[in-house]
Amino acid sequence: MEDSEYDELTTSLTPHESAGGVTTYRNTVSIACPACGDPFDDLVICEDEYNSLELSMLLDLCVTTHEDEVLLFTHKQ
Repeated sequence: MEDSEYDELTTSLTPHESAGGVTTYRNTVSIACPACGDPFDDLVICEDEYNSLELSMLLDLCVTTHEDEVLLFTHKQ
């Protein structure tokens, strides 16, 4: 993902939470997922080399990277 795309994406979303090397944003404006084209629910950015995510619901995930970060786009079922 290009820097300009990343900046536009993160500034368009609603910040939700940041802790332990993981930052989450809510997609309150129905931006399309860059991987599949469908609107996504949340963007989860994993900033550290290793992150552990505890999921409380079944989700479809689309994945991309930006520099050394992993970006997860969640799609609730």
